[in-house]
Amino acid sequence: MYVAVKGGEAAIDNAHALLAEARRGDPAVPDLTVAQIREQMTLAVDRVMAEGSLYDPDLAALALKQARGDAVEAIFLVRAFRTTLPRLAHSLPVETGEMRAKRRISATFKDIPGGQILGPTFDYTHRLLDFALLDGETPPAAASAAAGPEAMPRVVDILGREGLIEADRPAPEGAEAGDLTRAPLEFPAGRDVRLQNLARGDEGFVLGLAYSSQRGFGSTHPFAGEIRVGTVEVEIVPEELGFPIVVGRVELTECQMISQFKGSKTQPPQFTRGYGLTFGHNERKAMAMAIVDRSLRADEFDEERRYPAQDEEFVLGHTDNVEASGFLQHLKLPHYVDFQGELVNIRALRRATQSARKQETAE
Repeated sequence: MYVAVKGGEAAIDNAHALLAEARRGDPAVPDLTVAQIREQMTLAVDRVMAEGSLYDPDLAALALKQARGDAVEAIFLVRAFRTTLPRLAHSLPVETGEMRAKRRISATFKDIPGGQILGPTFDYTHRLLDFALLDGETPPAAASAAAGPEAMPRVVDILGREGLIEADRPAPEGAEAGDLTRAPLEFPAGRDVRLQNLARGDEGFVLGLAYSSQRGFGSTHPFAGEIRVGTVEVEIVPEELGFPIVVGRVELTECQMISQFKGSKTQPPQFTRGYGLTFGHNERKAMAMAIVDRSLRADEFDEERRYPAQDEEFVLGHTDNVEASGFLQHLKLPHYVDFQGELVNIRALRRATQSARKQETAE
């Protein structure tokens, strides 16, 4: 607390009231509802769910409203609420190969089983402000398209059938996946923990790391093997039943990046994989995550670690925007005693420097 602020608790209460007033804005403008945010700001909602590690569009929209649109603050709110929830069950691994895709593209093969599905994307827009939206939006009717298959085989499996890409490396039987929400990060970290960390990590930071690798500060400039967005079923196995049941569906974005590998003493030349998976429609994050995932796998392919995106401790230790924001913003708290100590040191150093200069001049 700012002990020097006049008014004490009353001043803080007033700051809260001013925050509520600023959040509401002009009373003459209709209040923005949580439902409107959930339905019309979906990409912001999806980011909050992904980095907040909680799949709940209503709560993510509420957090965005409460945070005045500040995504990092909204993620903090969702994370804090998540810690209050009991864990009722563990779900089975989702099968993304059975995803009901609304968007699915590949930059490696033109003709893929199930076809290319553009879906809702900014990729082909002109990035010009649409001033018609000032008067409200009436979306044009999209042309109806033939429904795609319910399940689409993965594009990387085409390469897998020829042995041109590294095989999947399933975890040893009986091995339990790490859980960053219950155990602190430790080094070296397994790939399961690294992927969790990247999925929860700040999109901007992960994007910057991926960009650095593409530009030459890393060895990963891949092809987008497949990007898909759609819904998957979530299953659990209740003890009293002993067989899986579907408890809901979630929307996910999955990305498989393909990188060339020239081979090593133990492995032949082949393509290698980078993987990204996030809640919601979040493809920029999934793509960046896949590039960084491949960068962090340097040891698996006997590659030298030379760049930031390949440094496990640097990457995993700095992805979390909640921790980063807290560490940065703690500088706003009173540091009077610390600063006085620094002030004494600077004054003493200046006196010593001035004394030495006078002595040099006298000589």
